[in-house]
Amino acid sequence: MTSETATAQIGILESLSAIRTPAQTGELRGWAGLAVLSLAMAGVFALLLAVSRIPGVEGVLPLPLDFFDKGLVIHVVFSFVVWFQAVFGCLLNISTTRISNGAPRLQGLGKPALIGGYASCLLLFIPAFMERGEATLNNYIPAITDPLYYSGLALLAAVLGLMVLRLLLNLPGSQGRWKNPLPFGTLCGSLIFGVALISFAIAAGTLLDEDLSYEFNESLFWGGGHILQFANTAMLITALYVLARLTLKDIVVEDNQLILTAMSILVVYGGMGISITLKYAPVHEKYWSMFTNFQYGLALPAMLFGIPLLIDMVKQKSLGNGWPLSNPAFLCLAFSPTVFAAGGLLGLFVDGGDTRTPAHYHGVIAGINLSFMGLFYGLILPLLDRELERGKALYAQIYMFGGGQFFACIGLFLAGGYGTPRKTAGDSQGLDEIGAKIGMYMNGIGALIAIIGGIMFIWMVSKALIKEPKSVS
Repeated sequence: MTSETATAQIGILESLSAIRTPAQTGELRGWAGLAVLSLAMAGVFALLLAVSRIPGVEGVLPLPLDFFDKGLVIHVVFSFVVWFQAVFGCLLNISTTRISNGAPRLQGLGKPALIGGYASCLLLFIPAFMERGEATLNNYIPAITDPLYYSGLALLAAVLGLMVLRLLLNLPGSQGRWKNPLPFGTLCGSLIFGVALISFAIAAGTLLDEDLSYEFNESLFWGGGHILQFANTAMLITALYVLARLTLKDIVVEDNQLILTAMSILVVYGGMGISITLKYAPVHEKYWSMFTNFQYGLALPAMLFGIPLLIDMVKQKSLGNGWPLSNPAFLCLAFSPTVFAAGGLLGLFVDGGDTRTPAHYHGVIAGINLSFMGLFYGLILPLLDRELERGKALYAQIYMFGGGQFFACIGLFLAGGYGTPRKTAGDSQGLDEIGAKIGMYMNGIGALIAIIGGIMFIWMVSKALIKEPKSVS
């Protein structure tokens, strides 16, 4: 690591570490633990899904008859919804500490919110093992039509709402500290998150007389689910900004105005979702088409940040500083926008019916996941005084997850180009063309490599969170 990079790293970490109290650090550790637990739960259900397809296993394990569909819902919700929102909880904790200069109002809200976050996980996964409710593989937030499941989602939203409220109540008297890109990005994500919750509530109000079904959940989660993608993009930009500050010298993206502009555009687009929901939810054709076209609103803010970031990375190399390839935060910084951009470009060719659609969203989600992994390596674990030892396993994890996801997405896209339908398996995929077969082989190999990388991340970070901090040991 160059001396300049080390100075930048010391600056951002020490400025945050110097103002943290034990209560705030304990809260951050709790949200980090929930994030890793959600990924672990997703992995457990992925394993159970594989086991449930073994002939005769129903006589050995007492799994419900429709466990596969329910288990798939739980796997997606923990690997996408709970994981993302738990990282959001980490950012809310860090940003509230930053804008309050270490003395936040309503610090006591953190503990009940954290307890509620863990309790929501129980409510979410229990329905998978019950002989009631139906799994619906709808877009954005797949669901099980069971009151426990909806209660789990509502509780998770409520506890994050408490954290957002605490952040907002600490803005007065913050002396402009909220304008720093880290808390500002979290603030923008919070505003968009609030808009998404309002959209869910409006849609729910229009569906009160409807039976719980696939159509119900598709209508309920369609608008708010699209809006949440703007919150996720705000978190992605925030995470990449932090990783750039930790690893690059003389960065253009340090220009606060550029970040503020990109984030503000995300908030404006997200806010438009309320008017669409109010006017057209839940069954008007424009409710579906206008939110579908919402994806194009992500392009401008992503480019406003992404292009200068690319310039920064090229400049780092051209100035003879070299890339800090030994820094795991930099590797995540390099992989994340690459995989995210690939997923975004693939989205221009989707039609919703074949595997080009999952190629698109798996690439986008993988890009965000890589940025979050970088946050753990470069910011969250160091703030908890639990940095990982840099060894071959740590670097292999990043290369395997990033490279595996990229390879899998290209395979899905190739197979989709030959008409391979999504949400199918085995002979029902209709893999008659050689190109479709090659694509699905690529997807399978890439996914396996990425899964191994994901397991390594869970294992290493879990060990770091469990052990005593360096200053105690």
